[in-house]
Amino acid sequence: MNYFLLSADTVIAIHDAVLNPGEIPGLAKDKSLEGALGRVDNRLVYGMINDVFDLAAAYVTAISRGHCFNDGNKRTAHQAMDVCLDLHGIEITWDTEETGNKIIALAQGILHEEDLADWLRVKAR
Repeated sequence: MNYFLLSADTVIAIHDAVLNPGEIPGLAKDKSLEGALGRVDNRLVYGMINDVFDLAAAYVTAISRGHCFNDGNKRTAHQAMDVCLDLHGIEITWDTEETGNKIIALAQGILHEEDLADWLRVKAR
């Protein structure tokens, strides 16, 4: 399957859109967004992404755990996931609290990427 992939510029634009007034804009100085997104590319190359839900979960994992931005990493991860799914024709109505708890658990390493992909598959039905 051919996938629509998110560029670093797209993720930065998503990040800029999710920031609230007073939050610190920009990339964290000691982190690499390209490096974080490269993890998604590597998963594709090595056949670890089987469908768009795996792809979306990989983006959430890379962005939320990469902490590439000064503020708004988890919100950026959520929006990137949503954009990824939308680009592939999948619309999900999000429950803010449920989704936030999933992304927080993923960022903390409590929830596994594969479990998030499974949750997305269920939500898409």
